Amino acid sequence: MSDNERKLKNKDKESNAAGLNIDKKTLLGIAGLLLGVLILVGALTQFLPRGEFEVDANGSVIAGTYTEHPEFKLPLWKILASPILAFTSDKASVGLAIIAIIVLVGGTFLILDKIGVLKYMMATIVNRYESKRYVLIAVMVLFGMFLSSTAGILEESLTLVPVAVAISLAMGWDSLMGIGMSFVAVAFGFTAATFNPFNVITVQKLADIPVLSGLWLRLVIFVAVYVSLTAFLMLYARKIEKDPTKSPAYESDKKIRERYPIEACRATLGDKQIGKATRVFVISMICVLCGTVASFILSMVGTRMENETMTTIGSYGSMGCMAVFFPVGGLLAGRVAGLRGKKLFGAFGEGVKTILPVIPVIIFILAITYVLDEGMIMHTVLNALGGALDGASPYGVILLMFVFTALLEFFVSSGTAKAFLIVPLMAILCDLTGLERQSIVMTFCFADGFTNMLYPTSGLMIIAIGMVGVSYRKWLKWTAKLFLIEGVISVAFMLLSVAIGYH
Repeated sequence: MSDNERKLKNKDKESNAAGLNIDKKTLLGIAGLLLGVLILVGALTQFLPRGEFEVDANGSVIAGTYTEHPEFKLPLWKILASPILAFTSDKASVGLAIIAIIVLVGGTFLILDKIGVLKYMMATIVNRYESKRYVLIAVMVLFGMFLSSTAGILEESLTLVPVAVAISLAMGWDSLMGIGMSFVAVAFGFTAATFNPFNVITVQKLADIPVLSGLWLRLVIFVAVYVSLTAFLMLYARKIEKDPTKSPAYESDKKIRERYPIEACRATLGDKQIGKATRVFVISMICVLCGTVASFILSMVGTRMENETMTTIGSYGSMGCMAVFFPVGGLLAGRVAGLRGKKLFGAFGEGVKTILPVIPVIIFILAITYVLDEGMIMHTVLNALGGALDGASPYGVILLMFVFTALLEFFVSSGTAKAFLIVPLMAILCDLTGLERQSIVMTFCFADGFTNMLYPTSGLMIIAIGMVGVSYRKWLKWTAKLFLIEGVISVAFMLLSVAIGYH
């Protein structure tokens, strides 16, 4: 038996804690909350007036066409069967994409963990930035925000979380810092979107304003959000360095620290086989990054040429690249490290099993969206909003649009779906109240962005905190000040846009 085979055999005997280990208590708590939301939404479909707007060929609502349907009431059996019927909805593709991604991520990370690639990557980064750790925070936040602000990546950020968490712990911080430097940074990139095809280009096209116009203020917003998030994380890192017990994740982090002791990670740096496997995986990630850039360029060109096919392919190309190159890179790295045949694919299957508990939660989220759509109450709420804003000042309109969009995020997490639902109505409200339509883009980005990490209906947020065993209550407590800061920034820029006639 070769030395490398012995190493792999010894690793097989290690604790089955390898890969992504989703905390079941966290998931059960959130699943219970979502079940309550589903029951509430189901009840609302029985008591609220039912009605709908007409929609155009693109699926956008047409203002002034709302019609009540008092005779309609969603059958109770459909509410009960919504977790199954949700997969017959035209919006099921979003949920299926998330499920597919988490399955691929789970399988790939167990291979990387088992062969030592995660430890190798972590040790390499720690050695490079140990003496300039705050530079690492600034670089990682900028990287995450830039990718989402321009190319619109979100689901792909799950691939960054485990590595970022391990690095954060090695630096003497906690797992929340790791999530902050990865998933939170990506979510805030949506808040400070510049070229994002989902919540900038789509919204501008629906609002019938020049695509990519108004960029100057969005760049200023990006800088403001970046500085605020980086400062928040640096101050928190300093606090944890002084007293690690002040971390809400102090207890749950003990298990992760045991899996990735820094000296054991550094020991992998002398293993040429692991080094070669790591380089193979890094090359695959570079392919993902190149694919993301190419997709972004294709989306921009398609938008300029008004080629819908090219724009659509470009908008979703980054997700396709991740779905191909990420698992292929993991499998190739495993093969280079000595895993073969059944052992290689068996490891991938074990990784899939570790993340399967998340899927029922995603299904609950899909069920809530299904009941809202089928129950015909969403358009009723939109119609009521239009009536409430009638005659309001531009300042009041922009703030109320922000609040409504942020609340709507709880039920409709997809930015594109929300845009088709509410932007046409927002455009009419702007015309009636004298508010520039360009303000819709800013308002939409603010409300859609940071809420990706706020509500329990965000499947990606659930996975991120589930990886480190942090309860939803502790997560809200940790992010409370951050939400307050971003709320102040959002309100300030929205009011400024009205004052200067931003267009």
